[in-house]
Amino acid sequence: MLLTVFLAFVFCAAITLMLISAVTLIQSEKLMSSAPKEALELLRPRKDELFPYARTMGWVIMAISILLILGVGIVSIWDGFRCGYSFWQFFLRFVLIFTIYKAYDMIFFDWFLLCRSHFFQFYYPEIEPVYNGRKYGYNLKSQLLKLIVIFPAASALAAWICSRF
Repeated sequence: MLLTVFLAFVFCAAITLMLISAVTLIQSEKLMSSAPKEALELLRPRKDELFPYARTMGWVIMAISILLILGVGIVSIWDGFRCGYSFWQFFLRFVLIFTIYKAYDMIFFDWFLLCRSHFFQFYYPEIEPVYNGRKYGYNLKSQLLKLIVIFPAASALAAWICSRF
């Protein structure tokens, strides 16, 4: 259980690295596809880098975060095999990692970074009108859908696959 919580925190850290590299260093509107369409319509392409080699540094950080996410998956599955996990143990591990991540996403990214600290608006001031006055992010309905339906279903599928070996 302690390893599962640790892996969830590593997963959250990796997603945070990915977000920071995409927003601050790479600054490509192609990486902002999860933003609401009204914000996407206002985004201006960033031709100039923040500083020399910022995009290169951003892509390196992005690659590291992807490797960390893959590592979380590999370690969680390998440890489950090593410990002889059943379907329910795998399911609990996967759903716990996803639930901790989604809670972190909803509280830290949507509520704090987007609505309180204006982190995104600092780098993309043109989207300020879209988020001005919001008490929470823009996608609570899709966040809850992921938390209640999609992540448990994905966890069940992954647990079923893992328990077959």
